[in-house]
Amino acid sequence: MVAMQEPARIRGMFAAIAGTYDPLNHLLSFNQDKGWRKAAVQACGARPGDLVLDVCTGTADLAMELSRAVGPQGRVVGTDFCESMVRLGVPKVDAEKAPVRLGVADTLRLPFRDNTFRAVTVGFGIRNVADLEAGIREMARVTAPGGRIAILEFTQPSNPLFRFVYYVYFLMLLPILGNLVTGGRRNAYGYLPRSVLKFPDRDRLRRIVEGCGLRDVHVVSRTFGVITIHVGTKP
Repeated sequence: MVAMQEPARIRGMFAAIAGTYDPLNHLLSFNQDKGWRKAAVQACGARPGDLVLDVCTGTADLAMELSRAVGPQGRVVGTDFCESMVRLGVPKVDAEKAPVRLGVADTLRLPFRDNTFRAVTVGFGIRNVADLEAGIREMARVTAPGGRIAILEFTQPSNPLFRFVYYVYFLMLLPILGNLVTGGRRNAYGYLPRSVLKFPDRDRLRRIVEGCGLRDVHVVSRTFGVITIHVGTKP
C-alpha cells in the first residue's frame, strides 16, 4: 500500500499546480527551458515523417517541439499519468493543428506494442517515475530497433563555483518563488530540488541507461551542466 501512495501523491501535486506550471517553468528557468527542449529534439534524431513518443509529457511542450521536427507527415504521441496536465496541453495542439495525440498513461505500463516508435523522449519527468530502470526499459520496449531514447533532466553542475551559485538559487530562491506563485500547494517547488538531489548524477544515469540495454549512450550538457540530455540507441 505504501508503494502506491508516492505516485498518487506526486500526481496530486502536479494536478494542484497545473494551472501555473507553464509560466513558472519559463520564469524560473529564465526562459531557457525552450532551448533545452529544442536540444532534446535534435538529440533524439526525430525526422520528418517519424512516429515518436513523449512520455511524462506534462502540458505537452516537448511533444509540441517534436511535432515541428516530424512535420505534418509525422505523428507525435504524448502521455502522462496526470490528467490535469494533459488537459492543459490540448489547447496547444489545437491552436497549432499539430500532429500530436495526447493521452493519460503510466510510463511503467505504456499501452503500445513493442518496437513502435522511431524515437522516445522524456523531459523533466523520469525523476517522477516510481521505478527509474523499469521506466527506461519500458521506453526502450516501445522504441523501434535503431531508434533513439532521449532523457532531458536536471543534474548537479560539476564546476564548484557555479555549483554554489546554482545551489543557492535552486535550493533556496526557487522554492520560495515557486511556492509563492502557487500558494505553496503541496510544496511542489520544494519537492523539485529535493528530487534532483536524490536523482542519479550524469555518470550514474549513463550507466543505468546502458544497463537497460541501450547502446552508443552519450551525454549532452547544457547551461553550465545544469541540464543534461542522455541519448541511447536501441540495438
